[in-house]
Amino acid sequence: MGTELIDRRIRKTRKQLKDCLISLLKTKRIQDITVRELTEMADLNRGTFYLHYKDVFDLLEQTETELLGKLNSVIQKHRAEELLDRPFNIFHEVYTLVYENASLVEILLGENGDLNFLNRMKQIMRDKCLHDWMEVFRTGNPAIFDAYFSFIVSGCVGLVQYWLKTGMKETPGQLAKLTEQVIRKGIGVLDTDPFAKV
Repeated sequence: MGTELIDRRIRKTRKQLKDCLISLLKTKRIQDITVRELTEMADLNRGTFYLHYKDVFDLLEQTETELLGKLNSVIQKHRAEELLDRPFNIFHEVYTLVYENASLVEILLGENGDLNFLNRMKQIMRDKCLHDWMEVFRTGNPAIFDAYFSFIVSGCVGLVQYWLKTGMKETPGQLAKLTEQVIRKGIGVLDTDPFAKV
């Protein structure tokens, strides 16, 4: 059997298990999900599951790590000067990533979400922003940066939660436009309708 075929089967199996996990997490806490119900739902045997994951927690952690890896790839593409000049670009890509992984993100940031995931996500973003922005503002005060960063990230997470809760009616571009306007000008001076077609 060719390597490409094996790799495709592995990807398919892992995707089935991740999709089933996401489906179960909509109604159950992670600690209440068993390998047996997961594999029955995926129509796979338990041996197949254990070829890929140690347990259900390992499956969730690897799923989170994969999503965070994609987030990291998105934010690493952008230079500090670009972020300062036009934050729309990075936020458009981040919100597109959320859109493409909406079911998983909704669970991870939801009421019974994973605080560890949220903290890991914030750390990835903080490391990138602190490094880049301190390069641009060499005399910047790290304490002021931390306060500003916390405000922006908490606002963006809240905006994503609102977006998911209200059915994602806006496009990633519309959310990115709103985010850029709030970061650059504040909510009181929005000069255009950020939810107008982008």
